[in-house]
Amino acid sequence: QVQLVESGGGLVQAGGSLRLSCAASGRTFSVDAIGWFRQAPGKEREFAASIRWTGTSTYYADSVKGRFTISRNNAKNTVYLQMNSLKPEDTAVHYCAAGDIPRLWAGVADYWGQGTQVTVSS
Repeated sequence: QVQLVESGGGLVQAGGSLRLSCAASGRTFSVDAIGWFRQAPGKEREFAASIRWTGTSTYYADSVKGRFTISRNNAKNTVYLQMNSLKPEDTAVHYCAAGDIPRLWAGVADYWGQGTQVTVSS
């Protein structure tokens, strides 16, 4: 089992920044990567970014590329999502998830966090 706990969400004005954290515990070695996903009201959950537990491989959705940066601190078992130049359309519940590539890119994960709300005002 892997447990994931997100934090760092909140309310920010358009153009602002937030950093989300995903603290992982348990059998983290059993999964390839951690991904961030988001679900806006009335919309399907979508993939945003992923990072492998080992190495430097990252992957981003086109909608966030150039604005969001995913990183990790292995010593803390924590993955971060730095979100810059936020837009109102980034408003969503943001989830982290753990699983294997490439299923994770398709939204198929073995473990999910509870989510953290990000609201961007115009």
